[in-house]
Amino acid sequence: MDKAIILTAGLLDTADAKTAHGLIRESERFEITGVVDFRHAGSDAGVVLDGKHRNIPVFESIENAVQTGAKYCIIGVATTGGRFPEIMLQMVRTAIENGLSIVNGLHDYLSERPDIAELANLHQVQLTDIRKPKKFADLHFWTGEILHMETPVIAVMGTDCALGKRTTTRLVMKSCADAGLKTQMIYTGQTGWLQGGKYGFIFDSTLNDFVSGELEHAILKCNQETSPEIIFLEGQSALRNPSGPCGAEYLLSGKARHVILVHAPKRDFFDKEPHFGKIPTLESELELIRLYGAEVIALALNTEDCTEEEMLRYRASYEKQFGIPVLLPIQEGCAPIIPVLKSILK
Repeated sequence: MDKAIILTAGLLDTADAKTAHGLIRESERFEITGVVDFRHAGSDAGVVLDGKHRNIPVFESIENAVQTGAKYCIIGVATTGGRFPEIMLQMVRTAIENGLSIVNGLHDYLSERPDIAELANLHQVQLTDIRKPKKFADLHFWTGEILHMETPVIAVMGTDCALGKRTTTRLVMKSCADAGLKTQMIYTGQTGWLQGGKYGFIFDSTLNDFVSGELEHAILKCNQETSPEIIFLEGQSALRNPSGPCGAEYLLSGKARHVILVHAPKRDFFDKEPHFGKIPTLESELELIRLYGAEVIALALNTEDCTEEEMLRYRASYEKQFGIPVLLPIQEGCAPIIPVLKSILK
């Protein structure tokens, strides 16, 4: 794997740095050797993230971080509107001047900024804009072939954005591996690709007419080439988040007949923005998913702002109310869902 540093520019401990968070936890594509974040310099990135030492130092500057032998600098944040703030652009220029190729997941393409492209050419480094859309000739339209596929498809969806859907997916797959179940994940965001995902596409960079087709194509290709027992779909946004509703495609076009639903009990508003509106009740979300023809087989809790006592109380309450496993993925892993998954395979 190529060595890489991650640029978070003071946002490491915020939800805006969820790309960095995923890479700090694991990546099969890059070896992460450091994080550049002036607010947390001197710390270990894993400790900042969730209290677990991962031997990934946080540096104050690009100049210090490049000493780790990194070849790439990954943009580890998602900014408002997907645009580069000037302070981060300057850090990108510094990285290029220090011989680092840039991997960018923002909608603001570095390769289309003449000054950045010229600087990269001068220093003979690469600019990789992950979110650049596929060429029209490479896109797939939905065919309906997936309706004949027998492999179970399970969508990991959420009641809002930035809840840990991708992390939950990977932790569920780890529990499956421990139980001897062969699974695969379809990534649908930039971090899934950065972590080494082999099957998938970047949802929010895909022309709308082809989202369903790209999803179907990724699932069918994955199924044909790997013969998994279960295919998991990494969710994006939420069915009813007005800033970017998403999820119906998984249930209808991706033939996901089962759902693991991620929820933050103490989050009241979509994107934590009161003017976006209140997050609907769990009861109504489960019913909406049922009306789409799918069944919620487990809840996974994002325990932000919860004490340990509250976390356990929410789990007990939801298990009693809905009669399904309620997972605490970060704290306890996802083993309780294994009997449910095995019953689906029978």
